[in-house]
Amino acid sequence: ALSAQQPDRHLPRVGEQTPSTECMLDPAQRPDHTRPEDEAEKIFHLVLELTNPEQREAALLELSKRRETFIDLAPILWHSFGTISALLQEIVAIYPLLSPPSLTAQASNRVCNALALLQCVASHPETRTLFLNAHIPLFLYPFLNTISKTRPFEYLRLTSLGVIGALVKVDDPDVINFLLSTEIIPLCLRIMETGSELSKTVATFIVQKILLDETGLAYICATAERFYAVSTVLGNLVGSLVDQPSARLLKHIVRCYLRLSDNPRAREALRQCLPDVLRDATFSACLKDDVTTKRWLTQLLFNITESTQHVQ
Repeated sequence: ALSAQQPDRHLPRVGEQTPSTECMLDPAQRPDHTRPEDEAEKIFHLVLELTNPEQREAALLELSKRRETFIDLAPILWHSFGTISALLQEIVAIYPLLSPPSLTAQASNRVCNALALLQCVASHPETRTLFLNAHIPLFLYPFLNTISKTRPFEYLRLTSLGVIGALVKVDDPDVINFLLSTEIIPLCLRIMETGSELSKTVATFIVQKILLDETGLAYICATAERFYAVSTVLGNLVGSLVDQPSARLLKHIVRCYLRLSDNPRAREALRQCLPDVLRDATFSACLKDDVTTKRWLTQLLFNITESTQHVQ
């Protein structure tokens, strides 16, 4: 079963606070009071075991547990011989199970532990650019392209989204330029329509971060087809939240709309296609404690109702 590891363990905590790294690195907080040098030695040993197929599964599990408490794990993974190749082997080995869908819980757990280590590499400032230049995110796209709603597949998509989410979390134009050269936007849009609430939230967060980049906004607003592809999915998402509200998901949707309204042509289009439920009090109860999102929504409504004389 997958109950041993909850899906959101491998995800960026979108809009949520996480335990402080300082606390996790404090020796007094370690349950076994392991000395730093002993912990480093254990990490080196586990990384070495990744290159041994017979020891890899256990090493993946142990390293995924330690990735948040050992700050230099990412450079060790990247620069140690054969390690990234071993992680990619784990990913490629799952491809035959994608179609027809036959992914088991155990196989999903195993590859998600490998993905968690890749997320660690994607998050670290020393290895992020190297990770990007090697085009490693492309290995995850077949996972994002799956449509099976079974829990192993949902967990796989969720963890894969976490890797992309880790890349976009830091505002880096190189990351956005790379993603725009791939099919990440249509992949995220489909997950926003068909995924679980958590998958929808992370996929919307990724689209939001792309939009917040000037190049990303210009790309999505460059053609009517791209704009309406994004706005239609956002509109459908808003509609689904009327019966099943999610303040976290709504926050990212509103931020996407607000960013779109910064583009003159998109702002004009939003006057016609912004869902009515965002213009009335439908979500007042959902947002009553969210000052930031209420401010964004107010600004959005102001942007699309101001005089057309500012639209070029």
